[in-house]
Amino acid sequence: MVTESSSSSSSSTVPTAKGVARTLAQHHQAVVGFLFGFFVILVLYTTVSGQFGSNTIVVLQSMPTEQNARASPPQSSSPNNSTQDIIVHKDDVNKTMGGEHTQDKVLGTDKNNKTDANFDNMQANRTEQSGGQPVNNTITNVSDKMKEEELIRQELDQDDDKNDTNVKKGAPVPRKPICDLSDPRYDICEIIGDARATNRTVLYVPPPAERAADGQEWAIKDQSRKHLEYIKKVTVRSLSAEQSLAAPECTSRHAVPAVVFAMNGLTSNPWHDFSDVLVPLFITARAFDGEVQFLVTDLQPWFLDKYRLILANLSRYDVVDFDRDAGVRCYPRVVVGLRSHRDLGINPARAPRNYTLLDFRMYIRDIFSLPPDSVGIPYKTAAATNNNATVDGEKRKPRLMLINRGHNRKFVNIPEIADGARAAGFEVVVVEPRRDLRLEDFSLAVDSCDVLMGAHGAGLTNFFFLRTGAAMLQVVPWGHMEYSAMIFYGVQAKEMNLRDVEYSITAEESTLYDKYGKDHPAVSDPESIHKQGWQLGMKYYWLEQDIRLNVTRFAPTLHQLLRTLRE
Repeated sequence: MVTESSSSSSSSTVPTAKGVARTLAQHHQAVVGFLFGFFVILVLYTTVSGQFGSNTIVVLQSMPTEQNARASPPQSSSPNNSTQDIIVHKDDVNKTMGGEHTQDKVLGTDKNNKTDANFDNMQANRTEQSGGQPVNNTITNVSDKMKEEELIRQELDQDDDKNDTNVKKGAPVPRKPICDLSDPRYDICEIIGDARATNRTVLYVPPPAERAADGQEWAIKDQSRKHLEYIKKVTVRSLSAEQSLAAPECTSRHAVPAVVFAMNGLTSNPWHDFSDVLVPLFITARAFDGEVQFLVTDLQPWFLDKYRLILANLSRYDVVDFDRDAGVRCYPRVVVGLRSHRDLGINPARAPRNYTLLDFRMYIRDIFSLPPDSVGIPYKTAAATNNNATVDGEKRKPRLMLINRGHNRKFVNIPEIADGARAAGFEVVVVEPRRDLRLEDFSLAVDSCDVLMGAHGAGLTNFFFLRTGAAMLQVVPWGHMEYSAMIFYGVQAKEMNLRDVEYSITAEESTLYDKYGKDHPAVSDPESIHKQGWQLGMKYYWLEQDIRLNVTRFAPTLHQLLRTLRE
């Protein structure tokens, strides 16, 4: 009985153990299935919410490798060679891709197509880089998102304005006009964004999110001398939210920036042409490398003709008469006014690319196709080429260009001065520059000379055409004018690697001595004249004075200069 009982118990235990095993296996499968299902749901949820449920779109950009660069179109450059997660606000993308299809007049590109093509290319590159498998673009690094978000927003905003705004990618972009009235020499406004220029007025239409209830307005003189009374003002206006809705429609769209400046003022005097317009225009516009358009107020046809080579090199586009242009020109960036650092000068610390006045002189020489800087002064070049070089049977002499002014501060004994210079050992060329003189021809004449000589005045501005190592010989009129001679010409000559030589005349060499006598304060006590105001000093020393040079007294200056050139 015992044996039967044990056998029965044993047989009942076997099916029980098997049932428990089956139950555990079923539970195990259920748990695994649940976890797998949960994981799949989580992945699907993350993917869907990442693309449709959040306020951002994740775009992954990478630099094309050498392999995929051959297999696919070139991609935009990125800061480094590693794959980057860049976060783009959906609102910004919608604004960029849902706006009007504006064709770039210069580049001929469509923004929406460009965006789609770039995205497709990036996806194709990423698939190829991963060996044909799609790359998971839903998992991003939070810190990378925060760092890159502002960068990509700025890039898209710039592309929305125009494809090429000449603003470095990633640079902080002002979202409203900046009018700086603090400089003692000039006022300037700079607009980056939706800028609309029409008839001496520049309008800024802010993005919808940045529009205020009230607008702002400035009226500035668009030249480098803001205190000149006869410079008309240009209006710069930032539109309010209500005004933005009624902003004038663009009649033309431009892919390049614009610079607005006045062409009048003290121009027609070569020194002021360069000091007030051309040098400030170089400071303001040269960094655009010709990709900028000029909107000119008070346009002077003679100025356009005389300086056409310089203007055409600074801008590859037609000059617009901003007083008469009836259209609404839309630009991605507009600068109103000209930056100026000092009289006929450049401060490298304040200039784009640290430009110097020497850079400007080299730039001018290049525009007029003058010999490069490596070529020495004409006298030494001729001597190095042929030690026996002669002119009309005589050995080559240093050439001196003697500039005679046509009105005040002119030399009244020019033949005697020319003879004295020849006797000292110079070849002399006498010229009297005129406003209608063709600079293409005159620049070659100056370049062929070793010395540019003249009385303190605008004719010396032609020193921009001299070669490095050539000399400017400035005759300083009577009346304590040494300081003016130095700050208006002497400092500049030295900065441009020219020799600065000055000769100050005596009272007896001034025609004021003959006109007023030796006891008149203008002759005997110039300081007392200057203390009464600049107007009186200008009357006597700038306007009424001519020069009768004492060639005997002047001769040692010429001899010293000749020795210097021969060294």
